[in-house]
Amino acid sequence: MRYFNYLTHDEEERIFHSSPMTFSNQSDREILSHSIGAALYMPATRLNIADELASGKHEGLVSVVMDLEDAVGDHQVELAEENLKQQMYRLAGMVKLEAIKSDDLPLIFIRVRTPKQMEQIIDLLESSLEFVTGFVLPKFSVEVGTEYFDIIRSYNGHKPSNFPTLYVMPILETSDVIFKESRYATLHGIKDLLSQYRDLVLNVRIGATDFSSLFGLRRSPDMTIYDIGVIRDCIIDVVNIFGRANDQYVISGPVWEYFKNERASKLHIRAATFEDAGGKAGQRTRIDIVNEYMEGLIREVSLDKANGIIGKSIIHPSHIIPVQSSYVVTYEEYLDATNIVNSNNGMIGVVKSQHENKMNEIKPHLNWANRILTRAKIYGVLNENKNYTSILLGHESSQHEKTILSYS
Repeated sequence: MRYFNYLTHDEEERIFHSSPMTFSNQSDREILSHSIGAALYMPATRLNIADELASGKHEGLVSVVMDLEDAVGDHQVELAEENLKQQMYRLAGMVKLEAIKSDDLPLIFIRVRTPKQMEQIIDLLESSLEFVTGFVLPKFSVEVGTEYFDIIRSYNGHKPSNFPTLYVMPILETSDVIFKESRYATLHGIKDLLSQYRDLVLNVRIGATDFSSLFGLRRSPDMTIYDIGVIRDCIIDVVNIFGRANDQYVISGPVWEYFKNERASKLHIRAATFEDAGGKAGQRTRIDIVNEYMEGLIREVSLDKANGIIGKSIIHPSHIIPVQSSYVVTYEEYLDATNIVNSNNGMIGVVKSQHENKMNEIKPHLNWANRILTRAKIYGVLNENKNYTSILLGHESSQHEKTILSYS
């Protein structure tokens, strides 16, 4: 699996200075932590999950969450569990018959309701667990956290040697996290617990939909989650506690719940950005993208990144490319990060950037530089004078070529 593998060789050469690396659910935890990208949620009741994943229906899909929790009605839980088993067995069968390579499957996660259910799912899936990367733990708390971790650690200690390590991604979304009087004690308690099982944690995820429900709030499509003050303040506190450089937790952003908005609102995505990348064709793509993918999503991902948050839960395939294109490292970022890391030899303290437009201080900017270089390996580095719209335009070009081929 690798990012943007749908691009042709020529498109990739034109767009990337350094192409994204290949990874799998057997990769190092540090790589996997940063590789989740746009995690597409699918209700575990869907009958065609295996076929969609095997066929590559959702272009650019790198990680998927099969949801047994909020996306499944309380009276459908057993049906969802049985369907999940059938879908995973079907995927395993297709790999065995060489209808698909296991390396072409996305990272697969399962969102469970309770530790007991997670234990049941591990028993239920048996050998098909070879294709699972981990579990998403909703409404995470200290009270249930130890039980989750004990189950995972026990499985990892007895799993077949050729099977991947199973990881967890806890979601912070309960009232004691968002309510101010309990927030700090709760977050510190969760952090203390996670530190005991650090080797099993991929991401700390933020569940802003549950947070919003506690106040009867919902952001509109032309706003970001950062425009909702009570949610923004909580997110910043989560970053403050889990995002410190010496801890290196990867924090993933909350879900964007809107899709296929046909009415473009205020077009904050600059026309020049698209025109620079693709001329008049870029302008046409901008109109399509704004309508389909929603400019609010792209602005929210930009604010996620500015606050140290990488990765996002999504509920519609149309969000995949816009979110993931935002994580590609620009050429200028890459030059700065490389220069800072290479200059970390104790001989100098500050150096002018190669673009001669900023000051790079070695010690203060070193943690930033290391994060940029990690992201560069996973998502790639753009050629000079390219930006995220180059990925979007490349996507449109690939779609156009596929349409032509389908009629030829």
